[in-house]
Amino acid sequence: MVGPGPGPGVPGIDPDLVWDEDGTCWCTVAGVSQVRIDPSTGETYGTPHKLWSGGPGAKAPETPHLYRIGDYWYLLIAEGGTERGHGVSIARGLSPAGPFEPCPANPILTHRGTDHPVQNTGHADLVQGPDGSWWMVLLGVRPDGGTPGWHVLGRETFLAPVTWVDDWPVVGEVALDLPELPWPLSPGPVEERRDDFELAGLRPSWISLRDRASEHCTTEERPGWLTLRARASSLDQPDVVFTGRRQQHLACRARTLVDPSEGRGGLAVRLDEQHHYAIEVSGTKVRVIAHVGSLRTVVAARSVPAGPVVLAVTITAPPSPPGPCTGPDVVSLGVERPDGTYTGLATLDGRYLSTEVAGGFTGRVIGMYAATGAVHFDWFDYEPLDG
Repeated sequence: MVGPGPGPGVPGIDPDLVWDEDGTCWCTVAGVSQVRIDPSTGETYGTPHKLWSGGPGAKAPETPHLYRIGDYWYLLIAEGGTERGHGVSIARGLSPAGPFEPCPANPILTHRGTDHPVQNTGHADLVQGPDGSWWMVLLGVRPDGGTPGWHVLGRETFLAPVTWVDDWPVVGEVALDLPELPWPLSPGPVEERRDDFELAGLRPSWISLRDRASEHCTTEERPGWLTLRARASSLDQPDVVFTGRRQQHLACRARTLVDPSEGRGGLAVRLDEQHHYAIEVSGTKVRVIAHVGSLRTVVAARSVPAGPVVLAVTITAPPSPPGPCTGPDVVSLGVERPDGTYTGLATLDGRYLSTEVAGGFTGRVIGMYAATGAVHFDWFDYEPLDG
């Protein structure tokens, strides 16, 4: 199989490969068009031809998937764009190359124009369980707050049951309350939500920006601590040394114990280089920094005793009663004393760390960073607050 990257003669993104009864491999891409392909070399044969592209006037037909189920080949696509108009439609035919007959109930899944808590539903796939049951795996978002609604966790994966009626799939309710995976794939039980950095390397749940070179990120230099060595002076720069975990809950709290004796760094809620809130410590000075678009400001500052300090971020629902312009949540940043007393330094509107403001597709990441020198972190914990 050829590696990732553009294929010569492949006319689009979201490639889907399928083999027919004769062993011919077809590559179907967003658009929706299709071409024969040699999967071992990426060489294509013939001219790409258009297939079925969804409902009349629907924009952005994409992520095609072809399936042979029973007597038919099914072509499943997303349409309507990845925003509130997103939906899933399907067509069927007797050959993977078409022609295709659209389902009379299209779109078979969409939440546009509804008050369902999951919106932007699309980019779906059909799967069959070991027990023979059928399911749809899809992407969606959970916007909150007033108009137009802001989502902060990025596109999440959801699951919906599927039944078959007259050889067409009928999609049931999108599930909201599935059991979580154990640590390190999700926070897990209370006693497992904390990482004391006692392993030789980081757990799989930790993610970093672009790379994670050992000279910049290690648990071996100071046993029981995570050491980050800076190569950029702030979170505003693409090569900042940052290690974090995804925000997975609408309300949560994250804390870390920082030793800033050799550098400057802290704890941040990050969407990208131009959209983040951070609480940063250098020596005995702690400050809260907000960067939104072209605006960057120090929101608050205070002095703390010399030595390690606990930095904390708490994300909660906005104060009630909400109004039409209320944001999705509030982000509070502060410090904790050795006795556990919390001192908040700033409470900021969460809408500015949302996809609707920043653009893109990914959600927030909460993590630790180094801006100058070496910054040491003794532990990090993450606690969901929404049940």
